[in-house]
Amino acid sequence: MKPSRLRNNKLFFILCLTECVLLSGCRKNPQGSGLPEGGPDSVTTVVLSCDKARYDPGSTAHFQCDPAMDASIEYRVRYRHLDSIVHEESVTGNTWSWTVPGEDFRGYLVELYAVQGTDLILAGSTGLDVSSRWTRFPRYGFLSSFGALKQEKMAGVIDNLCRFHINGIQYYDWHCDHNRPLAGTVEQPAGSWPDIGGRTQYKATVEEYISLAREKNMASMFYDLCYGVLTNGAADGVKEEWYIFTDRNHLHKDVLELSPPFRSPIYLTDPSNPFWLDYFSARVADVYCVYDFDGFHIDQLGERGARYDYNGGTVDMARGYGKFLNRMNSDYPQKTHVFNAVAGYGQQSIAWSGADFLYNEVWSNQSSYADLKNIIDLNAYYSGGKLNTVLAAYMNYDKANTAGTFNTPGVLMTEAVIFASGGSHLELGEHMLCKEYFPNNNLSMDKQLSIGLVSYYDFLVAYENLLRDGGSFNEVSLNAVSSSFSVDSWPPRTGKVIYLAKQVGNRQVIHLLNYSNAISLSWRDLNGEQPEQRLIRDAVFRLITTKNINKIWAATPDPEGAKYRELEYTQGSGYVTFTVPVLNYWTMVVIQ
Repeated sequence: MKPSRLRNNKLFFILCLTECVLLSGCRKNPQGSGLPEGGPDSVTTVVLSCDKARYDPGSTAHFQCDPAMDASIEYRVRYRHLDSIVHEESVTGNTWSWTVPGEDFRGYLVELYAVQGTDLILAGSTGLDVSSRWTRFPRYGFLSSFGALKQEKMAGVIDNLCRFHINGIQYYDWHCDHNRPLAGTVEQPAGSWPDIGGRTQYKATVEEYISLAREKNMASMFYDLCYGVLTNGAADGVKEEWYIFTDRNHLHKDVLELSPPFRSPIYLTDPSNPFWLDYFSARVADVYCVYDFDGFHIDQLGERGARYDYNGGTVDMARGYGKFLNRMNSDYPQKTHVFNAVAGYGQQSIAWSGADFLYNEVWSNQSSYADLKNIIDLNAYYSGGKLNTVLAAYMNYDKANTAGTFNTPGVLMTEAVIFASGGSHLELGEHMLCKEYFPNNNLSMDKQLSIGLVSYYDFLVAYENLLRDGGSFNEVSLNAVSSSFSVDSWPPRTGKVIYLAKQVGNRQVIHLLNYSNAISLSWRDLNGEQPEQRLIRDAVFRLITTKNINKIWAATPDPEGAKYRELEYTQGSGYVTFTVPVLNYWTMVVIQ
């Protein structure tokens, strides 16, 4: 755990609705389905959801539409991979199923249409991830309360996370003591125990959450520090020689001081000490004997300054993290391991030591939008482009000192940068995160943010093969033909529309990110003051290129736009001109 100011507000989570858009001005579908294509003009409220967070190749996906479809109207569902329609069929009622394709690691956009003459009404949409391994495209959430909860409440939390396609869950502060996470023994595990914060947690709750998550194809990751010991350490077998110290004479242990209601300070050991590794690996084995966790979320406390072992030698903490991770991988090769690089500390060692994906807790030393992309880029470099990144980045941090709501513009602008840069965001659980102590729920989502985030996560899944599946960021020359706004290349600047370009196979992707009304370039939006960005319609751009263009299409997660729309374009000598119908926070243009 990590301390923060606390409020004991009742936890709650706002149920999220998908948005639906009316398509008009339609034309014949160029791919031959007979269904028209078009752009959005109005909004309806139909919820489309699928039954799992991810699907194995060739498995069956089940869908639900709420409310049920009108029996007097023809409905069709379209399954799209990027710009290609892979399947289309008529549907009735409020449920149906689809056998997903056998290709692994692919994202799909599922669109439900009401057909009315030559017009289409998009009655709902969702993303769908076909991946045999969740860590390829990690979408990480959390749980932080394991009290005496009713099954209906737990099922509701998991259902909500599934609607966001969260495919892995961090069980934060579920355990008893950091040095002995399993309460009781393997033979007689405790039915309840106090966590570090003095809250009573229950075995039955943890087990039920694991079971509910597995039904949705979500992995369950138990949380603990790699080197934490409470005041009972000596009685539990922890030796003085295993700790780290702030002096060379082993007089002062390194410690994270905590005040009540926390049960104990947390003293730190050397994560590479072989005797500590033997001791702690056995404690991990105890956890797996009792609980069916899929892996271990390993935490640290960041850069601590000069630290020494019992004999006065300097401890290389960052290197020690790699040794700790290597030991977990060696002892538990079938389990998933992820290691928090707090403010980036130790990330290179972690990436080289077999983490299944990379995870950074981002702080004030990396507070700009540009910093977020830099972190993701550096992680890709460390891992040779093999591992994707999840960022724990806490929004509206100062505003969260008291009760209130998240600032929707600030949150969506941060999502746009993280997702466009190839990452995902740890933020969703029983509530949305605002502090590093996960039980803190001072801020809640309003309806606008609830709807917006569902759309952003649908977008992240539907276009994961452009956002998170290889490719390389590149330089292009893009100009605004329209005079109503100013355009410039990455990094962000206030008062500008910024473009971020990436080459993925034969597709030139251009992310348009809107900072036209931005008052700050800090993703943290500490006090929730970032304003709504100016809605730009029919923006005309000119790309300098000598390549022959076959198609240009655009997609946006924002409510005014469509998640797929083919664009008209004009190709001239050394350039192509195209019009983007809508730009609010983020629109992705794909040139083929």
